[in-house]
Formats: sequence, structure tokens, C-alpha cells
Amino acid sequence: MSLTNEERKAIVALRKQKAWKTLKEAEGIASLGYWDAVANRLYYACFYMTSALLLHHGYEANTHRGVIHLLGLHFIKAGRISVEMGKLYIKLYELRQSSDYDELIYLEEKDVRPLLVQGREYLEEIEKLIRESD
Repeated sequence: MSLTNEERKAIVALRKQKAWKTLKEAEGIASLGYWDAVANRLYYACFYMTSALLLHHGYEANTHRGVIHLLGLHFIKAGRISVEMGKLYIKLYELRQSSDYDELIYLEEKDVRPLLVQGREYLEEIEKLIRESD
């Protein structure tokens, strides 16, 4: 899809906004103890922010695995994002996959609650990277 600079900036802003909104959803759901749903919303919060980063730099992926690939290729290997943040993103993706599609997997608070803090840090780091490259 060919976008003008204005369109790209608008979509990036919307994705960033959606990332923060989705993190708030994850935090709200955590208070209810639905840990599979928390993992889902937390992954999507990071997915939206990562998608904003990629689009900001002119990259677009057609799949979730494509987002992981582009993040690794253009940001982790380049040293712009830490390996730890990349591992967190992959962990969230895998948790979301298993909790959504494997009916024998039930996530527990001990598995997911620590990721809420890490997820917030991920969003902050990625948003800062977007801001610094304006």
C-alpha cells in the first residue's frame, strides 16, 4: 500500500494510541484474573506499537511472523532495540498463540503479571524510538 507522509503519520499515531489503550485493557482484565485474555491484550498492545514503528520507517508486514522478522532484521540486529526487548516480544507472541489456540494451556497469574510491567517498558522504549526518529 502506498501512503503519503501525512497518511503514514496518521496511521502511526493511531497505532500508538491503540497500543496504549490495549495495554489499559490488559491491566483491567488482570484485575479480573483472566490471564489468557491478559496475555492476548498485552501481545496486541506490543504488536500495535511495533507495527507503528515499522510503518514509521516505511516497513509493513502481512503477518505476525512478518512483524517479528522485520523487527529483528531492521531494529534488533541493527542494535536499535535490545535483544531482551526482542525476546519479550517473541515471548508475548508465543504466549498469545498458545493461550488462544491450545485448549490445554491455561496461563496463570505468575506467568503473566510480571509481563505487564515489561510490556509497558516495551511500549515506552518503542515509542521513544519512534519519537527520536521523527
